[in-house]
Amino acid sequence: MVSLTFNCLVFTVYELLNIFGLMKQLLATTLILSISIAGFSQSSFIDFQRTYPRVAQAVRIKEDTLKKQFAAAGLQWPAKQMYVRSFKYDSQLEVWVRNNINEPFKLFKTYKVCAMAGALGPKRMEGDYQVPEGFYYINQFNPKSSYHLSLGLNYPNVSDKILSDSEKPGGGIYIHGSCVTVGCIPIQDPQIEELYVLAANAKNNGQDYIPVHIFPVRFSNPKSMEFFDKATKDDQDIQKFTVRLKEVYDYFEKEKKLPLISISKTGDYIVTN
Repeated sequence: MVSLTFNCLVFTVYELLNIFGLMKQLLATTLILSISIAGFSQSSFIDFQRTYPRVAQAVRIKEDTLKKQFAAAGLQWPAKQMYVRSFKYDSQLEVWVRNNINEPFKLFKTYKVCAMAGALGPKRMEGDYQVPEGFYYINQFNPKSSYHLSLGLNYPNVSDKILSDSEKPGGGIYIHGSCVTVGCIPIQDPQIEELYVLAANAKNNGQDYIPVHIFPVRFSNPKSMEFFDKATKDDQDIQKFTVRLKEVYDYFEKEKKLPLISISKTGDYIVTN
């Protein structure tokens, strides 16, 4: 607020014009500021993503179908929170959704991972063609990916930086389309379009960190566990590492929510229920 103190009650025409001019300037500035703020508030993450042709096409093609699928599953569109988990050996990627932190997650859809690189076990160095294992989140939306559309993961995370090659741990891990891989998680183009739209809407609704958990196998599948036991019987490091992954899997299977996950100074995951 501007406060004016006057020493005289008599004003010249010139002085009055100056005062009215100042008032007009203040009103004009306020109006411009209001319009600017209103314009800024109308912009959103999903609107920004739509400025890219591939995303605009994905939204146009997929959004109505997704809404119908959500309605058929008794889910509220759009999901305000989502959780993704992938199983390397089982070649599956699950999408779970909910609308607030007090709700349990509900399974929306399972996609087939259409190609696999490397073997069971975590990624530990650049060029090993390994798909990472552990607990990550989506940290990049790439609407101009060489693999149609892609969602970047925060590999290497803190654990990976401690346990992996200190100079070349690798990077550039994505969930993407085109069904080819050298260490990422590939799905078909129509599927990455759906996943991209889902994730963009979740971020648009305030979920800055969409968790993505990558497991070596689906621990509840006896055949998968049999394969895991045979493949890792001589590798105690992988077996020890996988114990923590299974704790998170078991907790989520029971509670349909995520436990608190921290990382020790030695790079080990610490799971708190």
